[in-house]
Amino acid sequence: MLDLPAPWNARVDHLWFITLGAQLALWLHRAIAITARRYFRSHGQGREDDQVTVAHTLMIWALQWTVWTVFLLAMLSNLGVNVTTFVASLGIGGIAVALAVQNVLGDLFASLSIALDKPFEVGDAISVPEFSGTIEHVGLKTTRVRAQAGEQIVIANAELLRKVVHNFKRQLTRRVQYNLRIDPATPVDLAAQVPERLGAIIKAQDKVRFDHVNLVALNQDYLEFDIVYNMTEADYALFLRTQQAVLLETMRLLRDLGISTAPRAQRLVLQDGAGDAPAANDGPAAEGPKTEGPRRPDGRGQVQVRPAR
Repeated sequence: MLDLPAPWNARVDHLWFITLGAQLALWLHRAIAITARRYFRSHGQGREDDQVTVAHTLMIWALQWTVWTVFLLAMLSNLGVNVTTFVASLGIGGIAVALAVQNVLGDLFASLSIALDKPFEVGDAISVPEFSGTIEHVGLKTTRVRAQAGEQIVIANAELLRKVVHNFKRQLTRRVQYNLRIDPATPVDLAAQVPERLGAIIKAQDKVRFDHVNLVALNQDYLEFDIVYNMTEADYALFLRTQQAVLLETMRLLRDLGISTAPRAQRLVLQDGAGDAPAANDGPAAEGPKTEGPRRPDGRGQVQVRPAR
């Protein structure tokens, strides 16, 4: 409002801009902290550990410093300082630093990704192509996994996120599928009873959802049944107890029906070595006629066994 001389008029304008910019930066600084903490609290499922707290603090710190950096550049520009060169220098310096510590920054951002996306947490049982175990700690650079054999495995966060991770703790159900092979000489009437009676055995188990039992293969070596059921709970101990009970009852069923699970008997043809059988050092021309046994199902001949002369 005041009509000040030229030097003071410009100075008051700069002071007004700096004051207003500083107040806005302070408001944004505080707003980022409050909003981020409320968001993390509402999306953190009521769980806070050291790794999550550090990751959230780093994100809040990065956003707040971004606000103050923008304010500083705007203030210098208002004072008449050419910030173009300064911004370019910051960009070049930032690129140089990023290239020098790219592995560390990659693991750091991977840690932030784990904290926000939560593909796994401490205590989860996971499996990757190279190992399996339980998560013990997720740090800013590495994740520590206690392997099933007992040793501790330390792996970089970025490398772990590049793998296919199976999280068994979040498994809700468990699908069980296996095959049962019986003697191909089993009478049709007996084989027809297997699906229904085996299905009744599975349905009698606790926390089991039966799927199917079907005859899927018929050849000279065996009859094959495909058996599938689902556990309504993913507990591994429950799965082992249920599978054991089903297999034992299946053994009793096959015994009662008189069905054998032994493979088809193989015939071995022995050629008599007496008479015109050639000596071991005789050539092909000295060989006499051979009696070849029946062919195997895969098209190869039976093994011929000669007694030593």
